[in-house]
Amino acid sequence: MTRGLPRRFLDLLTRPRVRGAAWWSVVSRVPVYLMSLALVLTVREQGGSYAQAGLTAALYTLGMALGSPLIARRLDRDGRAAVLTATAVAYPAALAVLVWATRPGGWGQPVAALVAGVVLPPANACMRSLWARLPLRKEERETAYLWEALLTEVLVIGAPLMLAALMLVGSAGLALTAVAVVGGLGTLGLAYTRLPDGTEGAPAAGPGGAGHPLGPLREPALLALAGVMAVSAVPIGLLTLAIPAFVDRHGAPGGAGLVYACWGVGSALGALWLGRSQSRVAPGVRLPRLLLAYALGTGLTLLAGSQPGLAVALAVGSVPIALVSATEMTLVSGIADERSMAEAFTWASLATVLGDALGQQAGGLLMDPFGPRVVFAAATGTALAAAALALACRGLLTRQAAPEAECAA
Repeated sequence: MTRGLPRRFLDLLTRPRVRGAAWWSVVSRVPVYLMSLALVLTVREQGGSYAQAGLTAALYTLGMALGSPLIARRLDRDGRAAVLTATAVAYPAALAVLVWATRPGGWGQPVAALVAGVVLPPANACMRSLWARLPLRKEERETAYLWEALLTEVLVIGAPLMLAALMLVGSAGLALTAVAVVGGLGTLGLAYTRLPDGTEGAPAAGPGGAGHPLGPLREPALLALAGVMAVSAVPIGLLTLAIPAFVDRHGAPGGAGLVYACWGVGSALGALWLGRSQSRVAPGVRLPRLLLAYALGTGLTLLAGSQPGLAVALAVGSVPIALVSATEMTLVSGIADERSMAEAFTWASLATVLGDALGQQAGGLLMDPFGPRVVFAAATGTALAAAALALACRGLLTRQAAPEAECAA
């Protein structure tokens, strides 16, 4: 198939009984990529300290970590309509209470933030599990997960810009509320859009499903993949700390945003440039290769001697990042039991969040005594470790993903 990747995206996203879910899912996921920043800005606007703002954002993230596997398990067990409707109402309600009924310094605001994190609509897990169940050919499913990875990059760059635009015409609290309501409406759209027959899958129950306390984590291949994903996310967290520190020393502090943008743009362009040829290689074989390329790309930051040099290094070095993410999603869909697909995607996402958080913590500890170059080196070494771990697990991942590939074919 020689069609370009943009055309393949368009064909997939405009298909009857697919386009509704795909586009509603985009709307429903906008809050995911800006809410922590919006919470900090809102608490500060209300007169709270940075410590209070940080606590609010941290409790929101903690709520996500605690609640998302449970919500996803209910999604597998009860289906889209019930779970997405409940969270579509509860999530904006909790954030509205946080903005309009609480103030910094009291107990209400941290509690509201924790509750909002717990009831965050599981749009990511829902849509990715639907891609695994929709009647698609193998190449189309690969395209779907590449779209998911590209969408993440677009939302990471675009959602904060949307928040900034909303704040030009109103307060941070009003902008946060508006984004939460829009996300809730998108979740309702995702809940009730029509899908092809048989897409919903069977309820998860019994010893092979989500009824077991560990759910999909009983599968060794998924545990191995989650470990790879966690380790490969650590360099992202390390670079998140090192980039502004480097820019502060070698340029204007205000230029950090532009350098970050180059990082995301490089990843998005890499998906568009190289994504078309990825499905020719088995995902279990592809992942170690992409992670090695990711490690080498991360190592380019060690050569940067100026702010423009770092921007170029990040733009070039980030080319494999979206491809890594897409390959990981493909592997999850091949490894997980169909009855617990949403929970499997949730655990995979949490592994990435945990790795990112560990990287940021490690970057903060290394920055003051050693500076950004040592953090860049640590990021490169950790990325190499992720590639080595993926190579060690290649046989397990390839065996487990093979049945899904044969079925799709």
